[in-house]
Amino acid sequence: MMNLISILILIIGGLNWASIGFLQYDFVAGFFGTQASIFSRLIYICIGIATLYFIFMIFKYKGNVKIFDRKKKYDNQNYSNSDKPKEQQMSEHNNDILS
Repeated sequence: MMNLISILILIIGGLNWASIGFLQYDFVAGFFGTQASIFSRLIYICIGIATLYFIFMIFKYKGNVKIFDRKKKYDNQNYSNSDKPKEQQMSEHNNDILS
């Protein structure tokens, strides 16, 4: 979850830097008044922390940073029929027909 949050913050920061470069307009400073505003500075600090976190994760996992973890952990007691693997659904359906 932290990887997703940090990548979203990095995207926002990158778009802000692109707008500074292309349009000479700082959206964060424009939204909060000035660059010296406490709220603008907090946004800049959050972008910096997210960048440092993501750089750390890149080095820690040697470039294989996962943004989404889509693994489903199956517990035999706590899931509905639609969440079961297809093979298990079919075997249970066949057992119901035979009994």
